[in-house]
Parts: sequence; structure tokens; C-alpha cells
Amino acid sequence: MRGTPYPTLDELLRGARATVAARPGDLRLRDIGTSRAGRPLWLLSAGHGPRQLLTVAGAHANEPVGGATSLRFARWLARDPSVLGSGDGGLDCTWHFLLCLDPDGARLAEGWMTAHSSGVPDATAPPLIGSYYRRFYRPAFAAQPEFPPVAGDPRAPMPESEALLGLIDELRPVVQFSLHGVEAGGTFLQLTRAVPGVPAAYRRIAADLGIPLEHRPFDGMGWLVEGPGVLVLPDGSPAEERDPSGFVSRATWLHAMRHGTVSAVVEAPFWSVAGVGDPRPVAEPRRELADVSEILLGRVKQLESVVGELDSRPPGTPDELAHFTAARELMDIGSGVVDTWSAAELATTVGNSVSLGIAARRIPLRAAAMMSRALGGAPALDTLVDGWARELERTFDARWVSVADQTALQARTMLVLARALM
Repeated sequence: MRGTPYPTLDELLRGARATVAARPGDLRLRDIGTSRAGRPLWLLSAGHGPRQLLTVAGAHANEPVGGATSLRFARWLARDPSVLGSGDGGLDCTWHFLLCLDPDGARLAEGWMTAHSSGVPDATAPPLIGSYYRRFYRPAFAAQPEFPPVAGDPRAPMPESEALLGLIDELRPVVQFSLHGVEAGGTFLQLTRAVPGVPAAYRRIAADLGIPLEHRPFDGMGWLVEGPGVLVLPDGSPAEERDPSGFVSRATWLHAMRHGTVSAVVEAPFWSVAGVGDPRPVAEPRRELADVSEILLGRVKQLESVVGELDSRPPGTPDELAHFTAARELMDIGSGVVDTWSAAELATTVGNSVSLGIAARRIPLRAAAMMSRALGGAPALDTLVDGWARELERTFDARWVSVADQTALQARTMLVLARALM
């Protein structure tokens, strides 16, 4: 039995095929394109109703929870297809699941799951944060298919991005869900349009599952704060997004707005941190910002020093180069991240200060983990990764959230929003 039952790419496809085989009249599976490396992008569709709903999983390589949620939800629909029908309580819809938007990245990131299931005495035990980071991978910003470059950028969109944009234009979904996960923290929901009743229902779901809400998520810092854990895109907001690397993109979930689609980004934490939900004001926000900024910049400087002292061969394989490029980018954005935090006047509550403290540690930790893999597992880098991971876990009392609860959070939130829009 696996201790982290997130499905790998192979398991996702096997599970989808088995689900279709059990209900061939109600479910279908097709590929909508291929990745840069030629891997199929699989779309699992359930039902035949006129309203279209779309769930996108695996937009970020290090976030396998969306695939687990999609497979769980599709199996539930296979057992009870009346949910999709036109009868009482039915949604009268077709629900589509893009099982993994970035299969190339997911393949590089899934090693921590298989290592946990085979490399510890009790594979059913919750994983440690250190085991997650030792095999961490998340592409550089411009290689994340959920964020294609804006028009006029000399870089062509990735084939994965084009496939998703084409699918959105084909389906014109009522709602598009983008399922995400975060290493440590709380849950939050981003909506491109306010939907009455959904924020309160979402907060009840999180409370039922004992998952803390991010009191003021700093993702989407230009978005309106509806209340704890919920952000809503303000009317007339820019269609472009600029990340700390300087890369400007138009998110695929903003693209869908041209069809009247409501997009919902649902974040689930792998390890929960209760402190992110603390609404109490802090006495000195500037001091809090200065402290977390010092942690981020100081650790990046420490990492730079370690890398500079290594007599390592340059990355030789495409996989090593992908890790190196992503790590190098994270090492270069520290001052830009700090400037963004300062301009947004964050750290005004204890919860937001805790969230920033996690992020200040997470960025250099991700960079160190990927640099270690890029340079062949240098012991000095592994020591940094192990030490920083333990410090993150202990400082914030990070506690593993079962995959059953992670997927329940996302599945129940999707169903609430789907019913609210039908």
C-alpha cells in the first residue's frame, strides 16, 4: 500500500481507462494534443448534457493532487451518472477532466511519490517534507503551460497551452476549475467572478475537513479579498500577469472569460499550517516584512555561496538542464519578490505573516532541491535541503493532510460551484 496515493501519470491513465470500461456509455477518453516531449494530453469526459464543465489538473508539475481529485470525482460520476442528467438534482451537463496539463513536468516530479512507497520501512506512514523536496521539480515560469506568453512575445506558446486554449474555445464551459496544491499552508479559492453563496459554502467545507484557510492569500495580490480564503477578480482588472521573473503571460483561466466562463482556482495544502488562518493584526507589519525578506534573501545568498564553491560538471542531460534553469530562476528573483511584498503592504495579520514566512523559506528550498538534482546530488546541497525542510516543518508545525481530505476539499468545492452556476 502506498503512503501517498497520488496517482502517477501511468496510474492516472490506467484508472481513467478502467473507469471508462466500467461505464462505456457514459464516459469517454480521448487525447486533445501532445506535450513538447510527445506525451498525450488525456481528456476524460462524463455525461452528455448540453452544459460543459471543465476541470484542469496537473498545471504545475509538483502538484499531483488535481489528478487524484479528477480520478476520484470521475469514478463517483461513473457510480452515480444521475448527477450529470436532467432529472431532479441533476446538472444536465458534460463534465470534462484534463488529467494532466504538464505531463513532461509531472514525470520529472513524481519520483518522490514512488520513493516514499518503496524506500521507507512503513510505506503507509505520512511522508516527510524532506522526502518531497529531495526529488522536487517545478518548471521555470515560461515553461508552465497554464501561463502562455502574451501576444507579441517572441516565444511561441507551448503545445500544451495551445491544446488547452483550443479546448476552452471548443467547449465554452460554464465553469473551469484549475486544481492546485501547495506544499505547506492553508487552502484558498480564487474566482474570476463573484458567485453568491459559494465562498460561505467553501469555508464550511474546509472547516468540516479541518483544513485551515489562508486568511489573506498573497497569490493574486491585485484581487479583491471576499473574506478568509477567497479572492475574486475585480472588474476591469488587467488580462495580463507578470511574475517575479519578468515573464508576462495571460493565464488560461482568464482566457476563458471571453466565453462567459467562471474560472475557479482551488488550492489544497499537502501539509497544513494552522497559523495561516490567524486574523489578528500584527503590531509592526514593516518589521514582519523585513524579517521574512531577510530570511529569503539570506538563504538565497547562502545557496549562491554553496553553489559557487562546488566543482561540479555543468548540467549534461535535458532533465538536469530543466532543473538547473528552474533553480537558477528562483535564485534570481529574490529581490523582485521582496519588492512585490513591500509594495502590496502585506504582513498586516498574523496569518499573512505566517504565509510569507513559509514562502520566504519555500523559494530557496525549492531552488536548492532542484540545483542538487541538476548537479548530480552534491552533498553540500543535500545538506541544505534536508536542514531547511526540517526547519520549515518544525517552525510552522506543518502536518500532513490525507490525500482523501485534499481531494474531498477540491471535489466538494467543485460540486458546490457547479450547482450554484446551473
